[in-house]
Amino acid sequence: AAAAGRLLGLDEQQLIWAFGIAANQAGGIRENYGTMVKSFAPGTAARNGLSAALMAQQGFVSDDHALEGSKGFAVAMTGITDMTDLAALTENLGQDFEISYNTYKAFACGIVTHATVDGCIQLRNEHSLTPEQIVRVSLKVSPNTLLLTGKEEPRTGLEGKFSVYHAAAVALIDGTASEAQFTDKRVMDSNVVALRECVTAEAIESIGKYEAIVTIHLDDGNTVEKHVTHALGSLDNPMSDDDISDKYRELVSGTLSDEQCAELIELCWSIETLDDAGKIARTAAKL
Repeated sequence: AAAAGRLLGLDEQQLIWAFGIAANQAGGIRENYGTMVKSFAPGTAARNGLSAALMAQQGFVSDDHALEGSKGFAVAMTGITDMTDLAALTENLGQDFEISYNTYKAFACGIVTHATVDGCIQLRNEHSLTPEQIVRVSLKVSPNTLLLTGKEEPRTGLEGKFSVYHAAAVALIDGTASEAQFTDKRVMDSNVVALRECVTAEAIESIGKYEAIVTIHLDDGNTVEKHVTHALGSLDNPMSDDDISDKYRELVSGTLSDEQCAELIELCWSIETLDDAGKIARTAAKL
């Protein structure tokens, strides 16, 4: 990155970005949360995995023990040199599938903020709350929530995704926390900033990683509270098929027509009965 950047004539800021992007490709790092590189990391991993399979298909070779060898991946990543007990790697192989623990995210922000967002939306809807009624919002969250999403004054939409304060504010004002709530413009909106400054968060050791207690203090002296143990989108409270379809419609709004969107939704939900799953990609490419 340094050599290529020098040859390309990058300025100081561009070189700093180049170093950060290069560092992230060695392994996802939290320092880049709140920037474009956060989403770049899993995309790069997927691309590299595909490239590895295609290269192997063409006879491009690697060492047979690159993962577990004495100078292999496991040792390099952990520093543990005794790789004699590798049973965990194959335990219940073919029976347990880690992908089954993946979930669909209901909200476009850090997963540890979802219980807070869910609680705020529920309270807003149940009590018909308006920002003018809210004096203070008190959050009790896990220490991990503040570690990962403790940005009190986000400056960009991407930083807003890692601010439990911003997530709570837009959830209460807009009743949702979708992509539109995490734009630069929304983060700097004066009404959002005003409510965000009324949000406090306390880390509680006994609260689970994906749990939150939301307490809202109102101008009439009353308080309303919601304890969310399993946010919408979690394994214990999954999004419905309709929820997922609605999220898709929202994400492609302005890019696809209603008819195009409906066609792709129908194909995706019927993937198990399609003669050729590639029809989904071909249909999307035509849109």
